[in-house]
Amino acid sequence: MRERIAQMERVTRETAINLRLNLDGTGQSDIHTGIGFFDHMLDGFARHGLFDLTVQVEGDLEVDGHHTIEDTGIVLGNAIREAVGDKQGIRRYGSMILPMDETLVLSAVDLCGRPYLSFSADFTREKVGDMETEMVREFFYAVSYAAAMNLHVKVLDGGNNHHMVEAMFKAFAKALDEAVSYDHRISGVLSTKGSL
Repeated sequence: MRERIAQMERVTRETAINLRLNLDGTGQSDIHTGIGFFDHMLDGFARHGLFDLTVQVEGDLEVDGHHTIEDTGIVLGNAIREAVGDKQGIRRYGSMILPMDETLVLSAVDLCGRPYLSFSADFTREKVGDMETEMVREFFYAVSYAAAMNLHVKVLDGGNNHHMVEAMFKAFAKALDEAVSYDHRISGVLSTKGSL
């Protein structure tokens, strides 16, 4: 099997991003976005999805964190799309219901080539650490559309905002790991159309 690794660079007047993703890694990460809590979330994504992820971002944090977080989502989505390749032999679908103390989060992924995000979370704080909670949806929207995936992320039960956000990133990681995993019973792509 080929190496499923993508190296991405995106430079705009708002951000400069270098990102490397290995879908078949061991959960190693080296992440520096300038937003501590966002680094922690991306580290959890890598560790729990068993992806190797390197992210270096120089963003206009003197404005706010919006461009850094959204653009990182775009680049990560592009990397997922490139690394997964032609989707031959992969499960395509993945899902996880993940508990974290009082919080329960559902994430479901379909690598169908059609972007869509369904997101549900009621945050009670404007920020967790130095990350604005409204940016959580923007991140997953950017990932889903850049990767051309159908993505559902829903807080089924929650209370602590930190737990809710962290459980979302971990549940997404586990669902994506399942979706990109190979199944020897699948010949070609898992689609009645013959393509994804």
